[in-house]
Amino acid sequence: MSGVRDLSPRLRMVADLVPQGGRLADVGTDHAYLPTALLQEGKIPFAIAADLRQGPLASAKATVRRAGLEGKVAFRLCDGLRGIQPQEVEAVAIAGMGGETIAAILAAAPWTKERNIPLILQPMSSMYDLRVWLEENGYQIKMEELCREGDTLYTAMLVCSGAMGPLSLAEQWAGENRDHPLRGAWLDQWLARTNRALEGMERAQDARGLPKQQQLRQLRDELLEMKGAWEAWQR
Repeated sequence: MSGVRDLSPRLRMVADLVPQGGRLADVGTDHAYLPTALLQEGKIPFAIAADLRQGPLASAKATVRRAGLEGKVAFRLCDGLRGIQPQEVEAVAIAGMGGETIAAILAAAPWTKERNIPLILQPMSSMYDLRVWLEENGYQIKMEELCREGDTLYTAMLVCSGAMGPLSLAEQWAGENRDHPLRGAWLDQWLARTNRALEGMERAQDARGLPKQQQLRQLRDELLEMKGAWEAWQR
């Protein structure tokens, strides 16, 4: 490891959202590539690398040792943030998990909201569930980013405490990364999923699914409106 330039595009996106100068808790650290790179870059002075399993934590310790960063990273075997005290960190990164898992971790650590800790969240799935949970539980999404790694698009968000204006249905699903160059491809992905779901429900011809069909049509219309706004921005 030589520095943050060696991070994968997905982790690089997360690293760019980490605030300068604060101690970081990296939840689900795996190999500790994120805190190691940020320490090497000089962006953070100290990190806590936390993981639920011994194997990844052993890999994290090996990464930190190879980088010569002993003493600048503490290791915690814990579920989410349960093994981390509020006063120990000024920022929290939770990357590479499902949105529902991320929401559960935050629900068990209300101090992240009480202390207005910046949260860098990178959900791999259930993004709708995470955004709705944040909206309903006193958090606000300050910024959303996108990146491409291989054939896959990923999103990450910078979150803090505070009331968030009501999100539209499309914003709950696709986020608010309005002026990003990858926004068009991101919206195309959600439009394709929405259209597939609609076609399946229409083929089923089940009257019980009509409310869901109406919601999907609304989602499709809002996504198309977003796509038009993005295309206008591109011009």
